[in-house]
Amino acid sequence: MDSDDPTQPIQLLTPDGRLVEHPQFRWEGSDEQLVTMLRQMRRGRRLDIEGAALQRHGELGLWPPMMGQEGYQAGAAAVLTPQDMVFATYRDQLLALARGVGLPELLALWRGSGLSRWDSATLQLAPYSLIIGSHPLHAVGYAMGIAYDKAHHPDDRANDAVSFVCYGDGASSQGDTSEALVFAAAYRAPVVFCCVNNQWAISEPTAVQAPIPLYQRAFGFGIPGIRVDGNDPLASQAVLGWAFEHARSGKGPVLVEALTYRMGPHTTSDDPTKYRPAELTEQWRAKDPIDRLQKLLLRRQIIDQGWLDVMDAELDDFGAQIRTTCHELPDTPVEEVFDNVVAHPGLDLLEQRAETLGWIATPPSEGDRA
Repeated sequence: MDSDDPTQPIQLLTPDGRLVEHPQFRWEGSDEQLVTMLRQMRRGRRLDIEGAALQRHGELGLWPPMMGQEGYQAGAAAVLTPQDMVFATYRDQLLALARGVGLPELLALWRGSGLSRWDSATLQLAPYSLIIGSHPLHAVGYAMGIAYDKAHHPDDRANDAVSFVCYGDGASSQGDTSEALVFAAAYRAPVVFCCVNNQWAISEPTAVQAPIPLYQRAFGFGIPGIRVDGNDPLASQAVLGWAFEHARSGKGPVLVEALTYRMGPHTTSDDPTKYRPAELTEQWRAKDPIDRLQKLLLRRQIIDQGWLDVMDAELDDFGAQIRTTCHELPDTPVEEVFDNVVAHPGLDLLEQRAETLGWIATPPSEGDRA
């Protein structure tokens, strides 16, 4: 990799698990942090596997697989502080686990028995936005609030915070995302944009949407942009750490493009074999973020086969816990779906509520049963 080529993603850990030098960034951490990263990524992948299987068995209505995208999430989890606020994509399950979201709250969203009910104020993780590209604006609004509070209460450490938003390459084509970048730049808001370029916006490759690398869009808004190997958790931590420090110190926003690959379908309702060649997927499989970190730890004898065996047993228990939690989720009363939408529903919504509850309460006729 040519380190003088800015279009090449910053990489510190090669696919074969070897550390490499970079003139600007380096990873400085402990063996314990490396082990934590590997554990987080493996737990995230097990959740992903179980979630997809539960959907196939009819236990979840939908599941957005994240296999192959664990690297940048582990890097982000390592640099986030308790006061930072996260606006994640619906594919960032590892980040959700790292911020403390419980399995019942996480699974309920995809089972249709909950409405992102985790305590976002306590966990500092906003509810998932399922509308593509809408949440970068939410992140910027939050960051503007951080800047306002810090200006009025500079000694309050709670205001020493960053707003962090992840969005996909497809969302970069949405007007809301461009508006978010405009406001962030104009107000020098403490926000870090992480454009997760997993190569596919459902069935369209990134090249169809953007003739230039996505990180270069930052320059048009007057903010720094940088591209990192999103399958490299060490480089992701180093680059995001720099971006967070830039934003936290009052220098304004940063756009980080995390170059990764969606190994599975867009969601479990998608069939990627219809639009992408298997050979390309296999090329990216060789860049797996879990494999490369595991190789490094084994080579350095930080872990051994015994550790991996124990981890596998823990993951089996975790998988059983995921399945049990899903099966035991209570159904959400339908009236709550209406009652929790807006504080003061209008006449139309009240009429829809009454009509729906009336339909549910009406026994089916003989014709319906037939």
